[in-house]
Amino acid sequence: MNEIVNSINNVIWSPALIYLCLGAGLFYSLMTRFAQVRHFKEMCKLMLNNSESDKGISSFQALAVSLSGRVGVGNIAGVAAAIGFGGPGAIFWMWVVAFLGASTAYAESTLGQIYKVEEDGQYRGGPAYYFERCLGWRPLGIIFAISAIIGCGIFLPGVQANAVGNAVTQIFGDGNMVVTSFGEVGTYKLISLAVILIILAFIIFGGIKRIAQFTQVIVPFMALGYIVMALIVVFLNLDKLPGIFMLIINDAFTAQAGFGAAIGWGVKRGIYSNEAGQGTGPHAASAAEVEHPAQQGLVQAFSVYVDTLLVCTATALMILITQQYNVVGTLTDGSFIVQNVAANTEIGSAAFTQLALLQVFGDFGQIFVGLALFFFAFTTILAYYYITETNVAYLNRVFNNRLPVVFFKLLLMFMVAYGTVNSAGYIWTIGDIGVGLMAWVNVLGILLIFFLHKPTITCLRDYERQKKAGGPITFDPVKLGIKNATFWEQRLAKQQKKAE
Repeated sequence: MNEIVNSINNVIWSPALIYLCLGAGLFYSLMTRFAQVRHFKEMCKLMLNNSESDKGISSFQALAVSLSGRVGVGNIAGVAAAIGFGGPGAIFWMWVVAFLGASTAYAESTLGQIYKVEEDGQYRGGPAYYFERCLGWRPLGIIFAISAIIGCGIFLPGVQANAVGNAVTQIFGDGNMVVTSFGEVGTYKLISLAVILIILAFIIFGGIKRIAQFTQVIVPFMALGYIVMALIVVFLNLDKLPGIFMLIINDAFTAQAGFGAAIGWGVKRGIYSNEAGQGTGPHAASAAEVEHPAQQGLVQAFSVYVDTLLVCTATALMILITQQYNVVGTLTDGSFIVQNVAANTEIGSAAFTQLALLQVFGDFGQIFVGLALFFFAFTTILAYYYITETNVAYLNRVFNNRLPVVFFKLLLMFMVAYGTVNSAGYIWTIGDIGVGLMAWVNVLGILLIFFLHKPTITCLRDYERQKKAGGPITFDPVKLGIKNATFWEQRLAKQQKKAE
């Protein structure tokens, strides 16, 4: 099984996808004239917008929902995996992916807003919708929807849940062993699974409003708490900080694990973590109530910064400052280029991060990482469910309501259970396959959209022009030559009729 999964992953995550993601980020950065830098102040201002409606959520809630997907196990265990397999230099390439990916996040989230629809009393949108409505290619929308359901509804939830189970075992041990269909499982891991499933069922059966209300409280709290812990570690080791940054930068180009490994693992874990280009962010962005599509695009660009430049960097600094990591030579011979901790320490888990905090805070550090993992992973699973539901709704619209949503709720919960109790090493690789499938379809799709129609650039220029003129901010797709943005056409017609 492990060999099959690795073979599929090697095909999907060939160098072509890595450079496609980097290239798309650079391309959109140039085309938007680095909007992720020019509009940084505007991003912060828009992020605090709390305007919502019965059908849509606020910009801040949309940011929280999308961050719940971006800020997950990838920020703790994923960063550790990047360092363990790619060396400290992999962190530099995660930064590069975040900086360039912010423009990709702007593009895909703006597209989500432009081509969103109103269904079942709520706003829905995402790559499947904009491929169909902008390109007129329904088959491409169907392909993405199926990829998203497979990735977010089947593959990825298990990765998040698996990390929670491993963290519980790291803190409390296994407890009494129970024989199950998946082999022997510790009672502590089973208890954590029961807690996850009960809370998960309560929230996902309440829809996007309940998900948004939960994440807007939990996500800022957990991210801030995690960053504060990292800042304490950095403060206590300020003298080491310049050397750590030099290690990251130097290793990015003369990597201990090889230049290619640093880029490959940095880009792969960077995309997995911040999701820029993956096509997941536009789902939450489409649900936001905004005056102009570009506003939510800029908010989602900011979320990439929060995820990688803040939370991922916090993890990296804690691991590297305390030197609680190993770097493997090759995946086949099991040798180490750098070995600072026990050889049997699992690289694709939260173990490096837990050991780092153990050095500074003692047992509390391990417990804190376990709690952070629980909340990071749980909120990410919620985001995955919403993405799955949105794409099921798309397919139901295409195929006349033949797919029962409740089936996918139960399927996702089963995959959470499977991921929690499964100790197989290929669980991260399965997650990579899910990410890669969506990234291939979405990145190629948004590049095609640019060359054929350019709605994201037209939208950005329109917003910049209105801001410069002092407002008011409106969006008229017909005037801009943007076709099939029916939601915005109908909204503008209602506003004009009301004004008369």
